Amino acid sequence: MNIFERNDIRNIAIIAHVDHGKTTLVDALLKQSNVYRTNEKIEERVMDSNDLEKERGITILSKNTSVSYEGVKINIIDTPGHADFGGEVERVLKMVDSVLLVVDSYEGAMPQTKFVLRKALELGLDPIVVINKIDKPDARPTEVIDEIFELFMDLGATDEQLDFPIMYCSARDGYAMLEPEDKGENMIPLLDMIIKNVKAPVGYIDKPLQMLVTTLDSSEYVGRIAIGKIERGTIRKNQMVTLMTKEGNKSNIKVSNLYVYDGLKRVDTEEAKLGDIIAISGVGNASIGDTIADNENPEALPFVHIDEPTISMNFMVNDSPFAGREGDFVTSRHLRDRLLKELETNVSLRVNELSPDCFEVSGRGELHLSILIETMRREGYEFQVSKPMVIFREENGVKVEPMEYLTIDVPEEFMGPVMEKLGPRKAEMVNMTSAINGYVRLEFKVPARGLIGFRNEFMTDTKGNGIMNHVFDSYEKLKGDIPERSRGSLVVFESGEAITYGLFNAQERGRLFIGPGTEVYCGMIAGECSRADDIEVNVCRKKQLTNTRSSGADDSLKLTPITELSLEQCLEFVRADEIVEVTPVNVRMRKRLLDPNERKRATSRKK
Repeated sequence: MNIFERNDIRNIAIIAHVDHGKTTLVDALLKQSNVYRTNEKIEERVMDSNDLEKERGITILSKNTSVSYEGVKINIIDTPGHADFGGEVERVLKMVDSVLLVVDSYEGAMPQTKFVLRKALELGLDPIVVINKIDKPDARPTEVIDEIFELFMDLGATDEQLDFPIMYCSARDGYAMLEPEDKGENMIPLLDMIIKNVKAPVGYIDKPLQMLVTTLDSSEYVGRIAIGKIERGTIRKNQMVTLMTKEGNKSNIKVSNLYVYDGLKRVDTEEAKLGDIIAISGVGNASIGDTIADNENPEALPFVHIDEPTISMNFMVNDSPFAGREGDFVTSRHLRDRLLKELETNVSLRVNELSPDCFEVSGRGELHLSILIETMRREGYEFQVSKPMVIFREENGVKVEPMEYLTIDVPEEFMGPVMEKLGPRKAEMVNMTSAINGYVRLEFKVPARGLIGFRNEFMTDTKGNGIMNHVFDSYEKLKGDIPERSRGSLVVFESGEAITYGLFNAQERGRLFIGPGTEVYCGMIAGECSRADDIEVNVCRKKQLTNTRSSGADDSLKLTPITELSLEQCLEFVRADEIVEVTPVNVRMRKRLLDPNERKRATSRKK
């Protein structure tokens, strides 16, 4: 049995920090390799196919595509750049033989660059470094290359990995160059570099089949679809194969449809072999990490270890006075089924049923969980969630907590307020880089719980000019108490409709989150109090009419502009005794105990 080399194929993943241009780079490669028809309307960031990805400008799910160049098929996987979706990155790297590490020519190596690169180096992949956005007026390619080289050294790269090829490009304008001074014309130099430097898949084509399921998809016509790379052997349509689960269970299944990737489409094929990235339907209840193997000699493949979650929240059935009015799916059965369905494809997620109406959901960060909440909300689900809590562990009898590596780019004049806020949050400064264009880079190690609620304050303190990024670093001994939100809530006193007169009186007590005409219920949060304690406000209160007062006098009352909070801001705002009510129409905040007397009793019991 001879070792076989597939010279007609290359498998690569594109990895980078969020917003360094991965998806735009894939766009440029697709446009220049004639994937589109001449009259076809071309979308920007075509790989970000889901609505949330387009709105936020981030990649959440990894995607497969392919381009053909000089008789070689290049399979490309676009991966997420945000640390919270690291689970997606970790597993798709098992499908490829090299990575394109895309780095912004001005920002340089960022926390997520380090995270994704570490994963690639651990798997023994040899990266190609792509310095993107080379057309920026403040580009500093030479310094960025030095930073990347240091990063490779810090991560323990081998001599082979340290000898990385470098390409300079502008993905937006669609050109790549070997030297930053060259005049770029197209992406051909990058395609040439991929063909030359990425190893062709090598293995046994005449040995029994092995394929690791690294991604799942589904179709209403054919059901679940398993996606992965053939590590060994050949597979044919209608073939009987063995599905081996991570737990060691085996079942026989029939390959009803077999697809390969051609540009942005999945195309039917009769046969695929070693090195091909394929999609299979008819796989029953296959899940990520399972092996599809030969019927006669089934052998399982090892699955990559995926980092454990660091944040948890409770997802609960909505029990507010407005329950069931705005959502299509409101029962505990709906909630359970949807969360279990999410587990099939979201490998970093954990779900634990605490009671029939309450589920503990754990993920890699606030964004990871808030994207799930927003997705469910758009699908018509109505439910409640608790404040995000950090997951503590015990190691050798010592309680430890997750630490994040925080990088902040901020104008010099805002350095003081930012450092002042991070002090009580138990942040330790690791590094400080002098100003480039007036911006200073500050690097900290900070407990994950110290970052809950920090982003809002940070954006206010820096007047929207600061950039913060963080990535999981390690578990360390508990850092002591971290102060919670220093201000209380303005809590609605009675149910009804918010009136200008009532809101006008309430705004003297703090900052309002709701405007006139909003339906409210007793115990709902209407705003942030200017003091440390909660204050009850009657936003439904009307002005009493007399002979000398007309109803039109309300028109002269001036309300300060309200602060509308996004879902993430609501999750950061709530305290432990408050919850967020999520429906397809509204996101509301409320007290766990709606009755004011019950709240008073609970407070006195605590004391």
